[in-house]
This record gives sequence, C-alpha cells and structure tokens, in this order.
Amino acid sequence: MTTKPAETGPIDIVDLLFAQHGQIRDLFAQVEATSGDERREAFDKLVRLLAVHETAEEEIVHPLAKRKLPGGEGIVEDRLHEEHEAKQVLKRLDQMDPNDAGFLETLNELRIAVETHARAEERYEFERLRTEFDDAQRRALASAFKSAEAMAPTHPHPGAESAAKNMLAGPPLAVADRVRDMIREAMGKDKRR
Repeated sequence: MTTKPAETGPIDIVDLLFAQHGQIRDLFAQVEATSGDERREAFDKLVRLLAVHETAEEEIVHPLAKRKLPGGEGIVEDRLHEEHEAKQVLKRLDQMDPNDAGFLETLNELRIAVETHARAEERYEFERLRTEFDDAQRRALASAFKSAEAMAPTHPHPGAESAAKNMLAGPPLAVADRVRDMIREAMGKDKRR
C-alpha cells in the first residue's frame, strides 16, 4: 500500500519564516474582526504562534545571522530588543480578557511592534540568509526551526531572548505552558493567566 507523503509546507527556512509572518498578520486581523469566544480562540492562536515562532528564531535564526551575516551582531541585537519589547506587550495582553475595554488598543500597539519587527527581520536577516546558505542548508535549517518550535513555550516569557536562555529555561517553561494550556482547554474556562 502506498501512501501520499504528508504536506509539510515550506521546506526552506526563509520561505517558512515569511509564511509564518503572513499567518501572524492574518491572526491579528482575525482577532480584530471577531468578538467573544471567537476572539479568545483567535487570540490564543496568535499568542501561541508568536511565542513558538520567536523562541525558534532566537534559538536558530538569530545565532546564525549573528555569526554569518556582515554586521550580524548589531542586526541581532536590534531584533532581540524589539522581541523583548513585543513580549512585554504580549504578556500584558495575554493576561487581559480579549473583550475588555482597552484590549484592541493594546492589540494595535502589539501589532505595530510585531509588524515593524517582522519587516526588519525580513529585510536584514531572512533575505540575506537566502544568499548565505544553499538549498540543502536552508532545508536543514527549516527542520531545526520546526524542532525548536515543538519544544518552545506557548506563552511569552520576556527576558528569555537569547539562544542560551531559551535552551536553559525554554523546556521547563514549555512544559508548564503546555500543561496550563491543556487544563484551560479541558476546563473551558476563562483562559486569562
């Protein structure tokens, strides 16, 4: 019996990163366009994607950019600062009820920070990674990125914006976050922290 291979999505790290940035933009729009339980569900998806995406970038992409790209150290320092600032806002939002007054205003603050950060990554890191690494290397990096995401925390943890901090603190935080997520989902109650 032959089986069709599973659709794995983009296999190139740069394509994968651009695709996830697109998903993040779409989720921001979905959160803004919905209310009630739909908004909560969309926001939970956004929080999770942002948390695992940024962790994997911090563990895989930024260290490579720092070592391999001309001016990489400064580029990565700027991106890590942006990520820290966005995580602070995301943490505040994660503790709010998505239907509270002020939620959409704070969400817009986060959206601006995330989109500015994403554009800088795309311009200064991602496109340059495409020229620095061949196809096989970029596919291997995509695989490593997906593995890092599988072990990443699902909620923001400001202060863990480096590969070393993520490697030390990430797994225990990921376990705690994923257990908390399962309990919230099973109980079907308010998902605020």
